[in-house]
Amino acid sequence: FLVSTLQTGRIDKSYPTVCGHTGPVLDIDWCPHNDQVIASGSEDCTVMVWQIPENGLTLSLTEPVVVLEGHSKRVGIVAWHPTARNVLLSAGCDNAIIIWNVGTGEALINLDDMHVDMIYNVSWNRNGSLICTASKDKKVRVIDPRKQEIVAEKEKTHEGARPMRAIFLADGNIFTTGFSRMSERQLALWNPKNMEEPIALHEMDTSNGVLLPFYDPDTNIIYLCGKGDSSIRYFEITDESPYVHYLNTFSSKEPQRGMGFMPKRGLDVNKCEIARFFKLHERKCEPIIMTVPRKSDLFQDDLYPDTAGPEAALEAEEWFEGKNADPLLISLKHGYIPGKNRDLKVVKKNILDNKPAANKKSDLINAPKKAADASNSQNEAKLDEILKELKCIKDTITSQDERIAKLEQQMAKIAD
Repeated sequence: FLVSTLQTGRIDKSYPTVCGHTGPVLDIDWCPHNDQVIASGSEDCTVMVWQIPENGLTLSLTEPVVVLEGHSKRVGIVAWHPTARNVLLSAGCDNAIIIWNVGTGEALINLDDMHVDMIYNVSWNRNGSLICTASKDKKVRVIDPRKQEIVAEKEKTHEGARPMRAIFLADGNIFTTGFSRMSERQLALWNPKNMEEPIALHEMDTSNGVLLPFYDPDTNIIYLCGKGDSSIRYFEITDESPYVHYLNTFSSKEPQRGMGFMPKRGLDVNKCEIARFFKLHERKCEPIIMTVPRKSDLFQDDLYPDTAGPEAALEAEEWFEGKNADPLLISLKHGYIPGKNRDLKVVKKNILDNKPAANKKSDLINAPKKAADASNSQNEAKLDEILKELKCIKDTITSQDERIAKLEQQMAKIAD
């Protein structure tokens, strides 16, 4: 697969790629807690995790940071945990779901007896305590991966034989897309505590493209991109009937072969951008920008509530031990300023490592130098933080000054 800077148009055929798999790559997923780390699943039955250099690739990358081996058939789905660092889920055509600790390269949970047929998709809930899956047997299952048990399931979620999708929403409900018995496309909303009847069920049209849902938990909007369609429909989910409210449709001429979604912190808050898609055509990848027209230049709090930031709320070990945590939120008021990403370090446990090592002379000589380097980098990091804070304060003062000036002008007009 190819990792490029954000650019449009054609890319040179000699552009470097990430090419360590021995079979086609079926799925990729950027790590939510480290912008340089990406996972890939392949037909070669492996999952690989890659560290992309900060300024992009200059040479093709063939060495992954870690190779995760455990599936007996091709791996079609990879999905990072939303709040715990270094926790990765993979699902394969062996109908097994494996949850890995990427930091040690180990498979810690193997759910291999819950699905009798192909898994279409897997979605984590908001705090990563549950997963929901849509399968070829027309069932949607809600699974507690750490207890390794099915918490809820619904047979014939959609009656049609074509593929379904199921995703968790921020409030814990589940949104599904699928087909009716008459091959009409449907969308539905379910409460996992009672899956007898859907909260809402809507028929859409008779197109045969699978509807891929993209969800924004901050605004509660779901964007539906049909494979082979040339439109994106979007809906708002609310607590009042009809629960799923149709908002609008974005239409274009070219059909989409695939679609990607920019995380919220990558959007331009000054232009009131609420979503950005990357639409894959036959020959190019095109950005599609959704904006809300506003007259004011001020920060729009209602469009940008605090959103999930890049800092992990838990370490992998804490999550596997049973802890849960919601995403750590950040404000987008001054735009998102990326911090320094840490390198992904994989610690392979080795019995031979337990022997006490004798102090080497060179280690003792290098120790003071290492300590000095560490303190220098700490000082630099502190300085960076202070400078950022200063900039924020200055920006706030400037905007408040402007506001005061405007208010004074208004007062003067009223007085006149």
